[in-house]
Amino acid sequence: MSEHRRKPPQGRGRRAQQPPQAPQGRRAAPPNQATSRAYGAGPDGMTPGPPGGYAGHRSGGRDETLVGAPRPGGRAEARRAAQRGGKRRAASAGAAAGAAVGGRAAARQRARTMQHEDKKRFIDYPRSGKYGWRRWTPSWKQWLGTFVGFCALMLGLAGVAYAMVEVPDVKNVDATSESNVYYWSDGSRMVDHGTGKNRQVISFDEIPETMKDAVISAENETFYEDSGVSPVGIARAAFKMATGGQTQSGSTITQQYVKNTYLNQDQTLTRKVKELLISIKVDAQLEKQEILAGYLNTAYYGRGAYGIQAASQAYYGKNAEELDRSEAAFMASLLNGPNLHDPAGGEAQAISPAQAPEKNQARAEQRWSWILKRQVETGEISKSKRQELLAKKFPDPKEPERASSLEGQIGYLVELANNDVLNNPDSTLTKKQLDDGGYQIYTTFDKKKVQALEKTVQKVRKDNLKPDKREEDKFVQFGGASVRPEDGAIVAVYGGTSATEHFRSNAGRTGAGVGSTFKPYVMAAALENGVRDPELGEDQGPEDRIEVSPKTVYDGDSKIKLLDYDGETWLNGDGEPQYTPNEGDTDYEEITLREAMKVSANTPFIQLAMDVGLEEVKEAALDAGVSERGLMENPTPAFALGISSPTAVEMANGYATFANSGLQNDTYAVKEVKDGSKRVYQHNPGQKRAFDPSTADTVTDMLVDVVKDGTGTAVMDYMGTRPVAGKTGTTDGNKQAWFTGYTPQLSTSIGMWRSDPAHPEFLEMYGTAGKPTIHGASFPAEIWGSYMGKALEGKEQLPFPEAPPITAEEYCAHGACPTESPEPSPSPSESNPTPSPSVPTTPSPSVTPSPTGSCDKWWGCDDEGTTTGPGGGQDGGTDQGTTGGTDQGTTGGTDQGTTGGDDGGIFGGPDNDTRGRVQEE
Repeated sequence: MSEHRRKPPQGRGRRAQQPPQAPQGRRAAPPNQATSRAYGAGPDGMTPGPPGGYAGHRSGGRDETLVGAPRPGGRAEARRAAQRGGKRRAASAGAAAGAAVGGRAAARQRARTMQHEDKKRFIDYPRSGKYGWRRWTPSWKQWLGTFVGFCALMLGLAGVAYAMVEVPDVKNVDATSESNVYYWSDGSRMVDHGTGKNRQVISFDEIPETMKDAVISAENETFYEDSGVSPVGIARAAFKMATGGQTQSGSTITQQYVKNTYLNQDQTLTRKVKELLISIKVDAQLEKQEILAGYLNTAYYGRGAYGIQAASQAYYGKNAEELDRSEAAFMASLLNGPNLHDPAGGEAQAISPAQAPEKNQARAEQRWSWILKRQVETGEISKSKRQELLAKKFPDPKEPERASSLEGQIGYLVELANNDVLNNPDSTLTKKQLDDGGYQIYTTFDKKKVQALEKTVQKVRKDNLKPDKREEDKFVQFGGASVRPEDGAIVAVYGGTSATEHFRSNAGRTGAGVGSTFKPYVMAAALENGVRDPELGEDQGPEDRIEVSPKTVYDGDSKIKLLDYDGETWLNGDGEPQYTPNEGDTDYEEITLREAMKVSANTPFIQLAMDVGLEEVKEAALDAGVSERGLMENPTPAFALGISSPTAVEMANGYATFANSGLQNDTYAVKEVKDGSKRVYQHNPGQKRAFDPSTADTVTDMLVDVVKDGTGTAVMDYMGTRPVAGKTGTTDGNKQAWFTGYTPQLSTSIGMWRSDPAHPEFLEMYGTAGKPTIHGASFPAEIWGSYMGKALEGKEQLPFPEAPPITAEEYCAHGACPTESPEPSPSPSESNPTPSPSVPTTPSPSVTPSPTGSCDKWWGCDDEGTTTGPGGGQDGGTDQGTTGGTDQGTTGGTDQGTTGGDDGGIFGGPDNDTRGRVQEE
């Protein structure tokens, strides 16, 4: 019977229409749920399976899987559905069955797709085939790959950083900045000064092997083999910093050199990375010798010393190349921390008990012994050698000296040395090069003489001047210089109380007139040239001149009328005659030039200068060693009496020419300059014949008489029987006083004046030190004699050359020879009328001008490029009265000449009293 003809089971009511019950035993699922499970229906049991059949096993047309249940999804089910709910319900049931089958296929497809995508991923993360936390846990392959990738990234970044980092130019880093080192004449260190640190770079060969061995053994045993860095050391330092432990530095010498030279001392990770990269490059670019020398030249050793050379001087007072093995071991210990190993105590011992001398001493000895032990271990020395060094005990360094400074006379000496190098035509050094530092400058300055001169001035000042009690003792200045006659070397100067307080050296350009110490140049000019014959005209030649000698006679009376060489009255610019006073208005009548020099009479020498010629006198001063800037450009008669203002150095050198029998040497302060072991400048000695030996020796003979029984006898209290020649000098208004003199071995000039730095003019010295007046024979002579006695102590007492015999015929200038029955000399008031005030119409004489901004060889540049000092110009004021009067004397005037002031010039004040005259003792 066909299936569509079957009739449903018969029964009564609802129960009869229900499908047959499932077999007993395992509970059968509801029809729809069973179908869903069979055909992939949804969990609610209502989703139909695939249409058009079922997946169960057929057996004879019957469903053996679900016994007693109709086949789901077939026509019979559709008919039953139609019977229960019509065609619509039958269609729904079929669709549900089809959807169930299609959903299961879709799920299978999605699973296959996900599995395929997991296999296609480069990094299988989250991990495929894993569920839960395992899906998110990386595999060992992934861990290894991550580590390798990180290392590759770091190497790449390191490569980029290495390529980008540049080694700074060593010339542009502060770690190589150096100061100049100045040395005394005996080669001992005087001072370091400059814009850089106390460092003197020396070459690898100049560093002793003992120092190299000690440092390598203690700091970096594998220095010559390693690549310049220690990764272990860097990692250790980084770990210590990261964990808050004690910071550590790089362990190799190369790293230390890089830190000292190119970087700073900060203990940061950034600085460590830079140190590592630069160290690698430096090791690749430089030889090991360069690195080691650089390290030893840049390291700080304490006591303000950078580099082994400066440190060796600071601790042992010797050059680095002279260090022995024991001393070198101590120097190497300082690299481990100078403030903890200096036996004298660290720089912060006042606030850090750990840096106390006794603790530092113990640490230094322990470190020193350990370094010697390390040298045994590295094979540099034997055990027996170490025992020998230990038996000799620890090499205690000397006590630290006071920090280098320009206090006292040092600043003046440094200025002299620098100017000598910069302004010497034989030198090629520039100011910038000198400022950059690094030079060793060997000077001519004698330490003992400099100290003796300074102490002598200080004693005179302390014993005599009371500025807190006497107004006249305020602003007193002293200046001085010593020159060696044989070669012109400047061996000592006194520039003032201190270069850090009194900035302008009193041994240099001050504007102070030198008074009668200028007269020897007048005498030298007369001996060299003779005087013009008054009987001949202007066209007379050298052969027409009249020879003079110390026996030549001149009129020595005060205020006699000044004559021109031909006997005519000399008139100033106003057509007025000039009358020259002597000290104290003393009349000497007819007097020889020798006697006139002894008593320092003015009238004979001003007349002698007129007879010789003022230009010849100027030339003689220049030949002796006075500079053009120290002299008047257009000399006037008073030029012969010292209204010019040569410096103390120039005066000492000028007199040194007489001491050297007429051979003149240019002064110099620097013997040589070195840049490391290379000499970059050397003084070239040279002499020229300034005067005939007979001229120089005759002047010396006259100046010996000045000291023996003239105005300079005060110096013999200090010189004993030693031969001395010298001359006193005091200027108008008692404003400057000098003593300049010499022995065969040394020439010295000492000056004294009063000058308020806040005002340009010189002040009178009446009442200074409680004395009525100050003269060259007083404090200047006392300082000169006391200092020279100390400076020449132990030196042989050499005689001066014997003066030549006088061969010149006796000559009486302008009829000055005495008659057999001389008439009594009239009093000054009778013989000479009081000079009337004069106002010349001629231009005032002036000092040799210098171009604006020009510089003196020794004393730098004045603000206006002139020779004016505290007292202004040298040649007088605006009204220029020749011999005084109410409107200013020769060098006086409202504009302040060198020796003048508001109340008169060199030859007089408003009343022409003794205060307005050239004063001598």
